[in-house]
Amino acid sequence: MKKIILALSASLCLIIANAQTIDNTIKQRTINVNGSSELEITPDQIYVGIELREYNKKNGDKVDIETIRNQFLTAVKSMNIADTDVVVQGYSGWDGNYWWYQKNKKKNPDMKAGVTYEVKVKTVDDMDKLVDKLDDEATQNFYLSRTSHSNMDSIKKQLKIQAIKAAKDKAVYLAAALGEGVGQALTINDPNESGDYPRPMYANVMTKAVNQDAESAPMNVDFKKIKIQYDVNVIFELK
Repeated sequence: MKKIILALSASLCLIIANAQTIDNTIKQRTINVNGSSELEITPDQIYVGIELREYNKKNGDKVDIETIRNQFLTAVKSMNIADTDVVVQGYSGWDGNYWWYQKNKKKNPDMKAGVTYEVKVKTVDDMDKLVDKLDDEATQNFYLSRTSHSNMDSIKKQLKIQAIKAAKDKAVYLAAALGEGVGQALTINDPNESGDYPRPMYANVMTKAVNQDAESAPMNVDFKKIKIQYDVNVIFELK
């Protein structure tokens, strides 16, 4: 009998607690608002892909990949580009397996090996200087792979803060229109990032000579700016 009474008592307490929770939820008045922030920045980290491949001279002699690699890295070093700003993206002709390449090279001496580098520069002028130093015979392609900014983490943090502050400002003036005040934030969603990042633009480096011969007025052209935008949803208490 005592067990039955205790069970009924526990059930009653649970019902009362749930009723109080529902009642508090009904009484709690909130305002749900969105805030946003955006910024356009000029990239100062420009990543370019460069595809190099063995080739034959006019006399038929092949310029091997090691010679091409050494000449390329020497040219990059002459621009004071740090070693950490140059990485290998991939190999071709030996499928990442040097032993396989050496083995098949004996069977097929005309087989051409290739390597693709990614180099980070800071400006369009730096990229143009890099193009001028490339071996036109060895260079198969030169393209913009991506862009970024050296202070991207800090910029994103500030934009998130601005988006949340914008949500608070919106909540204040909307509530004030009804003679209400805004209390504490009840929920804050992590801001969602959206933006307009420059798409990679591909260009064959062999068109360089044609462009140099063309008669045209010099233009101050820079990369398209990176647009970063954050949107956040915040629920505030009304008071």
